[in-house]
Amino acid sequence: MTLAESRVGDVVAIDAVEGERSFRRRLLELGLVPGTRVTFVGVAPLGDPLQLSVRGCQLSIRRSEALQIRVRVTDELPAPASLIPGAAVSA
Repeated sequence: MTLAESRVGDVVAIDAVEGERSFRRRLLELGLVPGTRVTFVGVAPLGDPLQLSVRGCQLSIRRSEALQIRVRVTDELPAPASLIPGAAVSA
Protein backbone atom coordinates (compact mmCIF):
# COMPACT_ATOMS: atom_id res chain seq x y z
CA MET A 1 0.00 0.00 0.00
CA THR A 2 1.19 3.55 -0.61
CA LEU A 3 0.92 6.59 1.62
CA ALA A 4 -1.50 8.15 -0.88
CA GLU A 5 -3.90 5.21 -0.33
CA SER A 6 -4.00 5.78 3.44
CA ARG A 7 -6.98 7.45 5.09
CA VAL A 8 -7.06 10.47 7.37
CA GLY A 9 -6.31 9.32 10.93
CA ASP A 10 -4.27 6.27 9.87
CA VAL A 11 -0.98 5.64 11.62
CA VAL A 12 1.38 3.92 9.21
CA ALA A 13 4.99 2.79 9.21
CA ILE A 14 7.17 3.51 6.20
CA ASP A 15 8.47 0.41 4.43
CA ALA A 16 10.30 2.04 1.50
CA VAL A 17 10.72 5.29 -0.39
CA GLU A 18 10.87 4.79 -4.14
CA GLY A 19 11.62 7.10 -7.06
CA GLU A 20 14.64 9.00 -8.31
CA ARG A 21 17.68 9.24 -6.09
CA SER A 22 17.32 13.01 -5.50
CA PHE A 23 13.63 12.57 -4.62
CA ARG A 24 14.37 9.76 -2.15
CA ARG A 25 17.17 11.77 -0.59
CA ARG A 26 14.91 14.79 -0.02
CA LEU A 27 12.22 12.71 1.67
CA LEU A 28 14.78 10.85 3.77
CA GLU A 29 16.20 14.21 4.91
CA LEU A 30 12.67 15.21 6.01
CA GLY A 31 12.58 12.14 8.27
CA LEU A 32 10.55 9.81 6.05
CA VAL A 33 12.89 6.85 6.56
CA PRO A 34 11.89 3.17 6.67
CA GLY A 35 10.41 2.23 10.04
CA THR A 36 9.23 5.75 10.88
CA ARG A 37 5.66 6.07 12.10
CA VAL A 38 3.57 8.66 10.25
CA THR A 39 0.10 9.94 11.13
CA PHE A 40 -2.05 10.99 8.18
CA VAL A 41 -3.50 14.27 9.51
CA GLY A 42 -5.50 15.63 6.60
CA VAL A 43 -5.95 16.53 2.96
CA ALA A 44 -6.27 19.97 1.38
CA PRO A 45 -9.75 20.81 0.04
CA LEU A 46 -8.83 19.97 -3.57
CA GLY A 47 -7.18 16.66 -2.57
CA ASP A 48 -3.57 17.80 -2.75
CA PRO A 49 -1.28 18.19 -0.75
CA LEU A 50 -1.50 15.69 2.10
CA GLN A 51 -0.71 16.75 5.67
CA LEU A 52 1.37 14.37 7.77
CA SER A 53 2.69 14.29 11.30
CA VAL A 54 6.20 12.82 11.41
CA ARG A 55 8.29 12.71 14.59
CA GLY A 56 6.37 15.62 16.09
CA CYS A 57 6.60 17.79 12.96
CA GLN A 58 3.92 18.66 10.42
CA LEU A 59 4.75 18.03 6.74
CA SER A 60 2.78 18.53 3.57
CA ILE A 61 3.64 16.48 0.49
CA ARG A 62 2.07 16.10 -2.93
CA ARG A 63 -0.15 13.11 -3.64
CA SER A 64 2.21 12.15 -6.50
CA GLU A 65 5.06 11.98 -3.97
CA ALA A 66 2.94 9.96 -1.52
CA LEU A 67 2.35 7.39 -4.29
CA GLN A 68 6.07 6.57 -4.15
CA ILE A 69 6.15 5.85 -0.40
CA ARG A 70 5.24 2.27 0.53
CA VAL A 71 3.70 1.91 4.00
CA ARG A 72 1.93 -0.56 6.24
CA VAL A 73 -0.82 0.25 8.73
CA THR A 74 0.24 -0.15 12.36
CA ASP A 75 -1.88 -1.13 15.33
CA GLU A 76 -0.89 2.04 17.15
CA LEU A 77 -3.69 4.49 17.89
CA PRO A 78 -3.31 8.02 16.49
CA ALA A 79 -2.41 10.80 18.90
CA PRO A 80 -5.38 12.72 20.31
CA ALA A 81 -6.10 15.96 18.43
CA SER A 82 -5.00 17.94 21.48
CA LEU A 83 -1.46 16.56 21.01
CA ILE A 84 -1.21 17.38 17.32
CA PRO A 85 -0.03 20.98 16.90
CA GLY A 86 -2.41 23.06 14.84
CA ALA A 87 -5.20 20.47 14.98
CA ALA A 88 -8.65 21.91 15.39
CA VAL A 89 -10.61 20.69 18.38
CA SER A 90 -14.38 21.03 18.42
CA ALA A 91 -16.61 20.60 21.45
